Amino acid sequence: MNDSNRQETLTPILENYQVEPYFVEDFGGIQKIYSNKGTFALKKIPPALGTDFIRHVHYLYQRGFNRIVPIYPTMDGRYAVLHDNNLYYLMPWMANDQREDHQYKSQQLFRELARLHTLSSKEIEVNKEERAEHYEKTLQLLDKNQEFLDGYIDNCEKKTYMSPFELLFCLYYNEISQALRFSKAKFEEWYESTKENEKARMVVVHGKLSSDHFLYDERGYGYFINFENARYGSPIHDLLPYVSRTLNTSPKRNDDAISLVYHYFKYFPFKQEEKLLFNSYLAYPIPIIQMAEKYYRKPRPKNELKYVRQLQNRYWHLKNTEYIVMRMTEIENQQKAAQEAAQQAKEGAQ
Repeated sequence: MNDSNRQETLTPILENYQVEPYFVEDFGGIQKIYSNKGTFALKKIPPALGTDFIRHVHYLYQRGFNRIVPIYPTMDGRYAVLHDNNLYYLMPWMANDQREDHQYKSQQLFRELARLHTLSSKEIEVNKEERAEHYEKTLQLLDKNQEFLDGYIDNCEKKTYMSPFELLFCLYYNEISQALRFSKAKFEEWYESTKENEKARMVVVHGKLSSDHFLYDERGYGYFINFENARYGSPIHDLLPYVSRTLNTSPKRNDDAISLVYHYFKYFPFKQEEKLLFNSYLAYPIPIIQMAEKYYRKPRPKNELKYVRQLQNRYWHLKNTEYIVMRMTEIENQQKAAQEAAQQAKEGAQ
């Protein structure tokens, strides 16, 4: 679509804001509008996301959280325009010209995320039966994963000649099983510590946390965008996908990821049961298990090189995750020991 056609398409939408477009640049789901009233970003979303999205943004504004890119109302007070079976909303265009290093920007993002979670935090009633049901279903899934791993390695080892993928899986088997057992142990520990609790902490989660969704204005202030997936849930649901994505690299000790998590904890400390659940979910080696299941179920012929590369990438993710989880566990144990020593010293002084 050329610019003149794009302008003609968007003009009926922008008329609701009394904005006259001079020129439009296409950035996929977002259109950059140069107009008589300045430069704007026009975002298109499915109508199903509209109501909850606007409600969560309004709620955060009311709670005093203003680090969301402002959404402009139409002349008659609406915050979105329905046009051709899509919803559109208008925002200022963020320059995003900051050139700080990636770690500094990530720390700003996590500090604002912690503030978002703090301002929206609330305790909700929890049904003990539902929690117990969730616990039992999760244990069944973990046991099913272990059964697959054990059955598949038996299948591989019975062969006279293994494929390259099968040989590599056998080399990785013990570490995959170890990660699965650790995840299960932390999950069981979480349940034991929470099964009598009648409440749980919930926050508004961004739902699609990414450095690409945290933009800077000309003054250097950072703002969240892309709140369409916002919902109430555990704060883990924002941290976990972000941290897991940073571990999709070749093997390395990612101390930057650990620093980010503890930078967040400085402003929004997790409760002990939240840390247990976070470690359980993070350690869960589902990507590499799914890779093995995919190979096992695919009929021949198979592209061995492709599957071996994918398995190796999942293994690297597993090892990167292992370092994060073990290091965080070590830090928690050190903090706990220091607190106990301080308490003993205080009691001794009395």
